[in-house]
Amino acid sequence: MPLRNPWSPGSVEGAGPGLTERSRVAPWVWTAVLLVAQILTLRPLGLSGRGLAVTVLFVVNFGVFALRLVPRRLLPDRLLLPLMVVGVAAVAGLLAVADTGTASLFAFFLAAYIGYRLSVKPAVALAVALSLLCGAALAFRADPGQQGLLFMAGLSTGALVLAGMSGRSRSQAVEAAIAAAAASERAARAEARTLVLTERSNVARDVHDVLAHSLAGINMQLELADALIEVGETEKAREATARAQSLVRESLKQAQWTVRALREEDLPLLESLTAMLESSGHRQALTVTGTVRELPTQTAHNLLRIAQEALTNATRHAPGGTVRVTVSYEEKTTTLSILNGPATLPVSTGAGSGMGLIGIRERVALMNGTVTTGPVPSGPQRGHWKVEAVIPA
Repeated sequence: MPLRNPWSPGSVEGAGPGLTERSRVAPWVWTAVLLVAQILTLRPLGLSGRGLAVTVLFVVNFGVFALRLVPRRLLPDRLLLPLMVVGVAAVAGLLAVADTGTASLFAFFLAAYIGYRLSVKPAVALAVALSLLCGAALAFRADPGQQGLLFMAGLSTGALVLAGMSGRSRSQAVEAAIAAAAASERAARAEARTLVLTERSNVARDVHDVLAHSLAGINMQLELADALIEVGETEKAREATARAQSLVRESLKQAQWTVRALREEDLPLLESLTAMLESSGHRQALTVTGTVRELPTQTAHNLLRIAQEALTNATRHAPGGTVRVTVSYEEKTTTLSILNGPATLPVSTGAGSGMGLIGIRERVALMNGTVTTGPVPSGPQRGHWKVEAVIPA
């Protein structure tokens, strides 16, 4: 386990709720321990002569040491650098004038903090200056035979700048990990919101398809029944009412299909199309070409809703016209084509919602396919209206 840098703030800024109580308390504990150790061992301490000099330098050193308790945002590097210069001079001065004590602890802690807070060039420069000044101060007070040894001991104080740099690297790595986790969480939330909005749009399309198809047909049959009653065609009015009841039953079936689709159950595309056509009075209107294959649930659901919307439009705008639905299974694509002939019955004056073709285009776009809608321009089916969706296999 790597040694923890005692001059680091004890936490990574921005770590938030994950910060432990131990890391909060650690800087204050180190500060208190050093304060007590210096007061008990540092000599001479006084208010006159060399004792006053030791006291003043001790206060300056402890003040610099206490800077580690100041949040980084309140003490930027441009303000910290001159304070560290003062700290280096104060440490060397204290080593030169104090007789006893643990003044060298200030030097070690200061070197570590310099490495933790400052960039590489100023940190290395201050560490070299600290080493030379501390070595010189110790050698100045030493006996002639110990000067070399104490000078080397003083030079070692600057080595802890490496520990500070290592602690800063670890803190930066943790900060980067926290930032990446936060970015990932934001992205996940955005994706979840997008999925919710997409699902809402899908549900809105499903509700529109079911209601538009069923209510338009029911309304047309009831209007027809009302008109027939007015002219005395009671039997035909009953037939229209029966067709309206049939549409109600079909609406219930389609509501069940919608619920099944939302639950991602398998949708029998061809069987559902057949039932849909028969309920709307277009028996034997489905043609299937190619080799039938199972389609993904969502694809079958979208194709079924496209056919439903096309049939709704045909019922509304071309009542009584012929309807042909073709499903073509090709090697790389599946094609759904709905073709309806001109109206043979009076067209209802009720306007549609205008969302049908938009819903068809949205569904085809979700499947990365293409859609063509409009009248057939030429050939034997000229004048017929065609909706054709081609999707990847």
